[in-house]
Amino acid sequence: MEGTSLNSHEDIIRKLKEIVPGAFSDDKINFEQLRQILGETVNTDAERYQLSWAGKAEAYKVLQTSTTSTLFPNPEASVNWEPSENIFIEGENLETLKVLQKSYYGKIKMIYIDPPYNTGSDHFIYPDKFTETKEDYLKRVGDKDAEGRLVKDDLFRPNRKENGQFHSNWLSMMLPRLFLARNLLKEEGLIFISIDDNEVNDLRLLLNEVFGEENFVASLMWRRRKTQANLSKFISPVHDYILCFAKNIEKLKFNKLEYSKAFIDKTFSNPDNDFRGLYQTRPLAQPDNSSNPKYELELPNGRKITARWSCSPDTFVRYIQENRLYIPKGGEGMPRLKIFFSELDGLLPNTWLDEIATNEMGSKEIEQLFGSNAFFTAPKPTKLIKHLLKLGTDKDDIVLDFFAGSGSTAQAVLDLNAEDDGTRKFICIQLPEILENESLPFKQGYRTIADICLKRIQLVIENLYSSGRKNNIGFRAFMLGASNFKIWQKSKITSETELIEQINLFKVPQLEGSKELNMLWELILKNGFPLFTNIQTISTSDSQLYHLPEHQYIFAFDAVTQSSVEKILELKPTVFICLDSAFTNDDSRKTNIHLKLQAANISFKTV
Repeated sequence: MEGTSLNSHEDIIRKLKEIVPGAFSDDKINFEQLRQILGETVNTDAERYQLSWAGKAEAYKVLQTSTTSTLFPNPEASVNWEPSENIFIEGENLETLKVLQKSYYGKIKMIYIDPPYNTGSDHFIYPDKFTETKEDYLKRVGDKDAEGRLVKDDLFRPNRKENGQFHSNWLSMMLPRLFLARNLLKEEGLIFISIDDNEVNDLRLLLNEVFGEENFVASLMWRRRKTQANLSKFISPVHDYILCFAKNIEKLKFNKLEYSKAFIDKTFSNPDNDFRGLYQTRPLAQPDNSSNPKYELELPNGRKITARWSCSPDTFVRYIQENRLYIPKGGEGMPRLKIFFSELDGLLPNTWLDEIATNEMGSKEIEQLFGSNAFFTAPKPTKLIKHLLKLGTDKDDIVLDFFAGSGSTAQAVLDLNAEDDGTRKFICIQLPEILENESLPFKQGYRTIADICLKRIQLVIENLYSSGRKNNIGFRAFMLGASNFKIWQKSKITSETELIEQINLFKVPQLEGSKELNMLWELILKNGFPLFTNIQTISTSDSQLYHLPEHQYIFAFDAVTQSSVEKILELKPTVFICLDSAFTNDDSRKTNIHLKLQAANISFKTV
């Protein structure tokens, strides 16, 4: 036991590094970077090792800006709403990630995303109007056409290579999303990000800043194409990268993989018919330039060899006694240690993802579901994502994909659960990017990428049901939207008259036309409860209550009557929330109900 007391300075540094790893550079606190993360304006011209780009300070301001947005339930598009914990969200992912912060902070085990690669032709939203107000920004990301679809010309812009801030725009788009995503990860969680050569270097530096370079796990190389294609002037590209970072690498645990028969046949053998079965070998002698100790060892046939060994003399003798040495060339080669297949509990992963799956396989999956592979260009194959899921998740974990695209992650989670009886849950977020009028999916009735992603999940579930697999098969659909409640406009109050107008306006807190179910889910989210929360609808003689039994909350959106109060007292929740307008300016009745609930230890809140 260490006899010294706690070093307060080291403890503070350790905790700060866990909370804000991006505030450290070369393992030292970068105070300007910390101030920038906290939303303060700083001068970044000083020479130091850091990633910098035009618009970085503004991107941090985007991160710091809170949202009043919410999620609207869409039971009609869902499958098996009530028991399901899988979630599909149609909406802009930056706002959606902000909405999810209270409900899913520190609860996601694994994130996989396949963001825009910034090739110069792909469209994406990037914060290029930092001078606009929050209201203007929300209007821009919420503009709809006559059919209720987002307006592409104002929202989605191709980031052309001719643009003077080509890389900067992409980094400004990615930074706030990655910060928010990190918040959602468990301490033992991890993120995988697919990327190609266009931005792999910038992304690695950005992830070092957001997650801390000490939490870098690996840069995986995925062979996405088996055949060489003439897509380059010099060398044909056949691979992409998958960068992997941990939330806290000290708590990260990778799962070992099961051995395939093909791998076993290729890697293990038994040339001397050892009764313990198949084995592979590794050398015991190390190179001359290694730091291992150098000494002489005697082999069973009397040969003596002086070398730098990876084991002690006593351990070498034990290997001989246990017949664990394999000496090639009829006993004249260098001794190797037998590693028996029967003693291994799985395969450690490596960085070269060859013979896993290809983009062609991803296209075939789309063709099998929709009858054509023209719906997406190079969709990720589910087998690749299942490989990552096997590495990074246990059977009951939550998986997030906020660039859901074709829906490969959702299908991978559903298929893997069907294979190993898992109960993994997915949260998939997809922007309703409008389709080109001449595209095949548009001609078949789809209007956005989100429509296709949603339909794919529905089709996969139908196929699983038809095959008799029904564990955790279903999902709840939600849509990002503006708050159901009026927002207090403090900045617009410049006189006593305007203050009175605001007060009168808030006598009814909800916006006209707000639906009870939408208001309920907004309050569920803003109280920090997950999107799979179970709701019990309870009808009294003259009112309706919404009961959350797991959280001991009750909500009401119509008049709070005597019968409803009696039911609340009977159910004994910890919190009761209703609209302030339910009392129609009858403060004495409101006070009376408050006292009754207070006497029963029930917290009473109004909106």
